[in-house]
Amino acid sequence: MDKQDINNAFIERLEQLMEYKSLNQRSLSKEIGFSYSTVNKYCNKKSNTIDFELIYRLISHYSDINANWLIQGKGEMLQNNEPTEDRMNKLIDTITFQQDTIKNLQARINELETINKRLETQVALYLGKQIV
Repeated sequence: MDKQDINNAFIERLEQLMEYKSLNQRSLSKEIGFSYSTVNKYCNKKSNTIDFELIYRLISHYSDINANWLIQGKGEMLQNNEPTEDRMNKLIDTITFQQDTIKNLQARINELETINKRLETQVALYLGKQIV
């Protein structure tokens, strides 16, 4: 699953949350104290990243929402009433895991870009030799 797929899946869950809470983008933004324009940008898929602050505010404000479901799509939307400290520890673990995954994927992208540049150079040199 690439970064855009992860973002799109998160947006789908955010929209499910808004529907469950009977909120639109503006009322959600107001309720959690977050920028409406940023929420709108996410929901309209005009951003390829999701702000940690949004995730934090959603989970902090809606204690009945399962953090694993919101972030990773695992489990049920509604919380099973585990203690807040446990929820926050799981949230931190989940975010740390996602950050590591993004870091690893970015490293792989950089590696592939380097390989691609090297191959492009080799092809150009090869084609240059054939023309002469």
